[in-house]
Amino acid sequence: MVKLNLKMKVYVFGNQDLPQDNLAFQVADKLQNKIKGVEFTTVKLNEDLPFTDEKQVVILDTVEGIKKVEIIDENDLDKLTLSPKTSVHDFDLGFQLKYLKKLDKLQKVTIIGLPPKGEINYFLIQSILRKLVAQDMQGS
Repeated sequence: MVKLNLKMKVYVFGNQDLPQDNLAFQVADKLQNKIKGVEFTTVKLNEDLPFTDEKQVVILDTVEGIKKVEIIDENDLDKLTLSPKTSVHDFDLGFQLKYLKKLDKLQKVTIIGLPPKGEINYFLIQSILRKLVAQDMQGS
């Protein structure tokens, strides 16, 4: 019997070269290999989104305007504004997610939004990811 090692991908967004936009990378580095069933995947600047037609998409990114770690799901995509951000990549993410949703190429999306300032609640992020892995395993 072959045992499959399937992991839920968490797509990490931002700009590693800009201190104000690399928080998601720092969080992913700190949590790498600490949550069973999670694999962090870096999305490079200006790269096409690698998750079209996936059943569930989980994104880790810095979100302007929040003060604590927050979950943004597919029902909240309209709340994402298209105001200029730190990089061109940030500007395109909200638009691309809305566009993929409109084309039915994106079913369930969960953005784990990180506040650009203040303390990061790693325990909360781990709890969110564990819950998403459990839901993924159950097929919900």
